[in-house]
Amino acid sequence: MTVNEKAKAKTEQVTGAAKETAGRAVGNERLTIDGRAERKKGDAREAMEKIKDVGKH
Repeated sequence: MTVNEKAKAKTEQVTGAAKETAGRAVGNERLTIDGRAERKKGDAREAMEKIKDVGKH
C-alpha cells in the first residue's frame, strides 16, 4: 500500500465518520448519508490497496 493511498483512505474514513456523526447529531439526513458514503469510499480504497499488496508478495 502506498503511503499516499493509505493516507487518502484514512482521511476519507475519518472525515466520513465525522460527517456521519455530525449529521446524526443535528438531524441532517443528507450530511449523514454523505458521510457514510465517504467513509465507505475510504474503506473500499483501503481494501483495494491491501489486495494490491497481497498480489505483490
